Amino acid sequence: MADFPAKVNTHTSAASQQGNSQLGTVTMQVDVTFIKTIPAILMLAEIVVGLLVWPLVSSAHYYVSAAIGWVLFVTVTTWLLTTVLFFMLLLGVHKMLPAVPWALLLMIYHAVAAVLYLTAFITTAVSATGYYWYWYYGHMSAAAFFSAAVTVLYGASTFFSYMTWRGDGGGNAAGSTVPV
Repeated sequence: MADFPAKVNTHTSAASQQGNSQLGTVTMQVDVTFIKTIPAILMLAEIVVGLLVWPLVSSAHYYVSAAIGWVLFVTVTTWLLTTVLFFMLLLGVHKMLPAVPWALLLMIYHAVAAVLYLTAFITTAVSATGYYWYWYYGHMSAAAFFSAAVTVLYGASTFFSYMTWRGDGGGNAAGSTVPV
């Protein structure tokens, strides 16, 4: 026991000299090639047109049609989720989480968003007639038009997400649009 201190090295080294210094470091880079793909362009269009829909709907009074609450829920929720998902793909977060089946997740998300936006479009179009004698009838008509456009955009995103999930690349002749 007396020779124990002589056999033990008590010298400590700096963290930069150790082998595992970058274990906790996370680096994110903007994926410029993702912006040039069809799915990214569709997601940007969904964000921009979706941003037009929910302010138009929220400008109407709720006492005319209580279903407008559903439309607001769908439009704001899908807009927020699409924005977060777009920035996750743009910053390469999907590369840091390889266990997540991103192609399948995107396909399911876009399909659910397309169905929800279809219900929001129908609700907005039907509810717009109740606003005929109010000054914001034009807002509701424009919201119905733009919600139909976003429904088509989410449908197209579902198609390209399906093509990516299936393995066909998603429709860009220059290269693969697979975000994973």
